[in-house]
Order: sequence, then C-alpha cells, then structure tokens
Amino acid sequence: MVDASALRKDFPVLERVVHGRHLVYLDSAATSQKPRMVLDAMHRYYEESNSNVHRGVHALAEEATEAYESARGKVARFVGADPRGVVFTKNATEAFNLLAYSFARHRLGEGDILLSTEMEHHANLVPWQVVQPEAGYELRYVPVTPDGELDREAFDEIVATGRVKLFTVTAMSNVVGTINPVAELGAAVRAANEDAIVVVDGAQSVPHLPTDMLALGADALCFSGHKMLGPTGVGVLAATPELLESMPPFLSGGEMITNVTLEGATFNEVPYKFEAGTPPIGEVIGLGAAVDYLDRVGMEGIRRHEVALLESCLPALESVAGLTVHGPSDPARRGAAVSFSISGLHPHDIGTMMDREGVAVRAGHHCAKPLVRSLGSAATTRASFYLYNTPDEIDALVAAIEVTKRFFDV
Repeated sequence: MVDASALRKDFPVLERVVHGRHLVYLDSAATSQKPRMVLDAMHRYYEESNSNVHRGVHALAEEATEAYESARGKVARFVGADPRGVVFTKNATEAFNLLAYSFARHRLGEGDILLSTEMEHHANLVPWQVVQPEAGYELRYVPVTPDGELDREAFDEIVATGRVKLFTVTAMSNVVGTINPVAELGAAVRAANEDAIVVVDGAQSVPHLPTDMLALGADALCFSGHKMLGPTGVGVLAATPELLESMPPFLSGGEMITNVTLEGATFNEVPYKFEAGTPPIGEVIGLGAAVDYLDRVGMEGIRRHEVALLESCLPALESVAGLTVHGPSDPARRGAAVSFSISGLHPHDIGTMMDREGVAVRAGHHCAKPLVRSLGSAATTRASFYLYNTPDEIDALVAAIEVTKRFFDV
C-alpha cells in the first residue's frame, strides 16, 4: 500500500496554506501536482544541458538528446509501447487531432462508421467532428446508462453492422470515474471488422492504472504528462509503428524531414515524422522523471491506495443528505474522480465555498458536456484523488460540504 503521508513530503505545493487553512488538493483529474524529482530534472536540464536535440554534435546537444530519447524509452516501457511509436505532442488533445487529421481524414470515408461514446472528453469528440464533413464518415455514439456505464446493447447493435472503421473510447471517465472494458470492446469491434482500429483515451487511466497497450488491444493511446505528475506542455500519442507509417505528417517543417529541395521534401522515419520543429525538451525530460517516480512508487500500489480511499469516500458522501454521487458505486469499477451534485446548490457555489475551507475541487462540465447533460445537469462538483491524498482529506471534504450546506441553508 502507498504511504501517502510520506509521499506528500515530495510535493512542495502540498505544504501551502490557502485562506488560512492547510491545502487539501482534490483536483488531480484536472492536473496533478509535481514531485521535486520532476522539478529537479527539468531544472537540471536547463541549468546544465540546455541545448536543442538531434542536431548539434557538441557535448550539450548530445546530453540533451540522450535525456530526451531516454524519456521516450521510459514512456514506452511504462505503457507497453514500441519506442518507435511514441510521439511527443503538446497534450492529449493534440494527439487526438493528429489522429483525426492524419488518419481519419485520409483513411475513413462514406460507408464507414467512426464510433465514439457519450462518455468522452471533448478532446476525443471535437477533432473527429471537425474532420467528418471532409472525410464523409458517419459518427455514432454509444449512450451512457443512468449508473454511468456504457450501454452494451446499443454498442453491440452498432458494431454488428460491420462498418465501424475506428472505435475510440476513454479507458477511465474523467467525470463519473467509470473504468471501461477497453480490451473487450475493442475485440468485439475487430471481430466484426478486421480492418478497424482502436483508439484509447488514457488521459485518466495511465496516471492511475497499470497500462499495457498490447493487453488493451489499442492501436493508439493518447495521454497527457501533467495528469501523471509531469509538467504541462507535453502529451503522448503511443501507437503501433505500422499505424504511424501509414499516416501522412500532421505538422511540417524542421526535424520531421530527411531532405528538402525547392520542389518538395521527403519525411523522416517514425516517430520523428510527427515531431516538427523544436520539441518540448524540458517537459519531455520532466515526464521521464515522472515515470521514474511512478515506477518507484508502483502502479499496483497506487491503484490499491485509490480504491481504499474510494471505499471510505463513497459511503461518506452518500451519507450527506441531498447529495448524489454519479457513476458506479463499486470502487473496483471506477477511478478516483468522484462527481456529485447537491440538491438546491449550484456546483460553482459549492466549489467557491469549499475553496474558502481550503479544499480544492472542480466545478463545471469537466470538458464533457454530453456526459454531464446525460446526468441531468449542466455541471457537477468533482473531487479527484491521487497517490498523495490521505484518509483525513476525505473527512475535510465532507466537513467542507457540510459547511457549504449550512451557509446556503440547504
């Protein structure tokens, strides 16, 4: 089991006092805090080895390139990917855009179905919608049941057409926490159409669950560094090299070429074909350090720790009068993002009052408007936990909710 109290010492921001109270940070689903190990790795690069990568032959350039490519190897091992298939992007959103513009726009057309779900983050909805008019494929969505699960009957009906060419799904919902059976769903899609590819949104799952692309049956996996203890400004598209090789470049310019003439250009091998210009070197190095930290703590232990927190948190929240918890009630079937509603209170009012109590939660639609609407609301309040959260912070969460209810007299 993770010793969260000991780990907290590695995260400087958790020492802060906010509004006269010790910070209780419960917004890791939006962005996680960063351990000193990550901050130090980035500082060391900028202080000792700051240089561009893949270009210079001097010592600093070679050190920077080695650190950058070492991070690629760490990320690949962390998610069970081939390093040749690990493309560094700005964030998970850019990774989805890369797939939409370089795969869906060129490889899907009339008669094909791109199947997504109503559970998706906007990053895994909007890029496919923007490309659809040009490509001509049909967009279909798997509905979500009242208990926060995907509607398997509706899924099976769409898949049975044999026309699903691309299936994209979140492995873990950022709103209701549902852990989807990605491997099972992907296998069903491929059984009906052997040419289909499976794209997985791992933005929430990769930071919290052991991840293996082969076990998931994923052709592509998108995730962000800042949700897994790394810095902002770096994301990952992990895909099979064969898939990347079949796709044209998304961005063009320096580094992603092997030769340029005034008549045209020839492109670099993967993954460099998709990394145009100077990459986020310091951020990638920071992400590599975040992977080292997560490996040291152990992903299995992190998962057990979060399940234990959920086993305390869910009943505690459900005992609050007028409060509704959204998503699966079984901690084993969900991640540590817990959305809730309180009768008679707007989520923004809840979030503002809880901040005054030193408790940082998220209020809004969480960039998943279709899903939140399916819950019968325009917004929810979300508390999300990570490896550094402790049981006493659940008590602080519930106490802040009770203070909020008394303030608004509900």
